[in-house]
Amino acid sequence: MYNIVKRFYDNGIYSKEDVAKFVRARKITAGQYGEITGDSYEG
Repeated sequence: MYNIVKRFYDNGIYSKEDVAKFVRARKITAGQYGEITGDSYEG
């Protein structure tokens, strides 16, 4: 799931809030959120 979310974020399809939804759904970790967006996850 990480690779798909990262690709969509990098291509401007997903916003940071969209990526955060995947953390809340436990599809990616808070650490992966940081790797994808460059920000800390504030859940």
